[in-house]
Amino acid sequence: MSSLAVALPLALDSINGFEMITSFKKLIKQNLKMLLLTNPGERVMVPGYGVGVNGYLFQNFTESTYAQIDAKIREQVASYMPVVAIHNISFDVAAQDTNTLGISLAYSIPNIGVRDLLEFTI
Repeated sequence: MSSLAVALPLALDSINGFEMITSFKKLIKQNLKMLLLTNPGERVMVPGYGVGVNGYLFQNFTESTYAQIDAKIREQVASYMPVVAIHNISFDVAAQDTNTLGISLAYSIPNIGVRDLLEFTI
C-alpha cells in the first residue's frame, strides 16, 4: 500500500522501516497537531506558522486566555490548513490545578466527508 508520510513520533516497522501514514484522515490529524504544538518562528522559512500552545501553559487560565488560544487556533488553521473546518474547541478547566492544559478540537474535512476529534494535554 502506498504511504503518505511518516507517522510521528517515529516508530520502527518491519515492512517500511518506519511506521507510515496511509490515510488522509490520519495525515491531516497529525498535521493539525503539529500546527498546534509548533511555536511561531520555529519552522524554517515559515516564521508565522504555529499556534505555540506550550507558551500558554503557565499563564493564569481565564476566559480571556481561552478566547485568545481559540482565536489563534482558528486563525492558524484558516491560514495553513484551509481544508479543515473547526466545529468546536474546548478546554479542560479541571486540569488547571495540575498545571496542565487539555484541549479538545472537533473538526471535519468536508472534501473527503470525515469528522474527527483531536484531544491532547500539555
